[in-house]
Amino acid sequence: MASRKRIAAIVSTCFPASHADVIVTKFLKGFPTDEGLLPPEVDIVSLYMDQLSDRDIGTAMAQQFGVPMYPSIPQALCLGGKELAVDGVLAIGEHGDYAYNEKGQKMYPRRHFFEQIAGVIATAGRPVPVFTDKHLSYCWDDARWICDRARQLRIPMMAGSTIPLFWRRPWLEHEVGCELTDALVISYGDIEAYGYHGLEGLQCMVERRRGGETGVRAVQCVEGPAVWAALDGPNRELAEAAVALVDRQEGAEGPLEKLFEDPVLFQLEYTDGCRGALLQPNSYGGAIRGWSYAGRVGGQVQATGLHSHGDPYPHFSYLGLNVQSMFLTGQPRTPVERTLLVTGVLDALMESRHQGHLRLPTPHLDVIYQPLADAPIRPLTPAPSGASTQAMHHTGS
Repeated sequence: MASRKRIAAIVSTCFPASHADVIVTKFLKGFPTDEGLLPPEVDIVSLYMDQLSDRDIGTAMAQQFGVPMYPSIPQALCLGGKELAVDGVLAIGEHGDYAYNEKGQKMYPRRHFFEQIAGVIATAGRPVPVFTDKHLSYCWDDARWICDRARQLRIPMMAGSTIPLFWRRPWLEHEVGCELTDALVISYGDIEAYGYHGLEGLQCMVERRRGGETGVRAVQCVEGPAVWAALDGPNRELAEAAVALVDRQEGAEGPLEKLFEDPVLFQLEYTDGCRGALLQPNSYGGAIRGWSYAGRVGGQVQATGLHSHGDPYPHFSYLGLNVQSMFLTGQPRTPVERTLLVTGVLDALMESRHQGHLRLPTPHLDVIYQPLADAPIRPLTPAPSGASTQAMHHTGS
């Protein structure tokens, strides 16, 4: 019998419900799903933590499962030796005490993590799969470098978050090659951290249009009362369809203007003429508490609610199962180009905001790709039910 794949976990920090917790813990304890708790098929064999907080659970978790902790990324990949000794890498540079720049972008060390991972792989001359959580970097240049370096070293790579793997109610998946002309996602929360989530939810839908992804030629960030003037007829119709399906505070009703306090509108112009948009309140405590999507296909509006679930955060199970599949097969289940494009779009939108909400041409975002033929592993049920979550008992994540 072949030995199990050995995986190094490189994380920024680990506290309850942090991304390191809700991802790495599942690779140790199992993946709670609608079908029950699925045991991991790979082994976490090393852990590097960039920061230890006063809420740290990573140290105790490593001790509980017999996972050695190392003081550096190279040592974690080499298991304390001099040569690459793992078969895959989880890189989770989310959460922790890192600075913001003047544009409001949190400067997570994701390129720093990947530079060291790639350095060990290059020295070994043996590419192993790498997953990096959420967007590739806060800035386009670093994201482009990461993808170019991965391609140069032939590293199988996945990135991104859980939004494309949420439960969809009603079920909606555009046919590949559909006549999609306009699309809009409703999101909520911090403009950059959760704006990324919303943009990825948008991109996983629009990339299925006729011709596949062609890139983005211009973006604009609009805020405050100006949002309602910028939300023109077609986008207004999509917003109305999407907001009817979004999770919201109990009893929250009324027109868009009432539901979206301190609104933000991201506008995207794709190279092929398709238009995308994201509408969200720039806060966590308002009426809107989730995500939803609406698109116009063949002149008809199609919409779905995008639903997550609380503890034990089973939507992260489906992310983990797709990453595990890449570790086992060497084949990514989602295109890293999606994350690259969304990373660049978000960076350009934060620049638009920083420059006074200008429309910014983005000729550098000429990212062209097709959705992968193999569909990702994800839930097909309308939403987690009480019965299914009873099978998800999974403390610590």
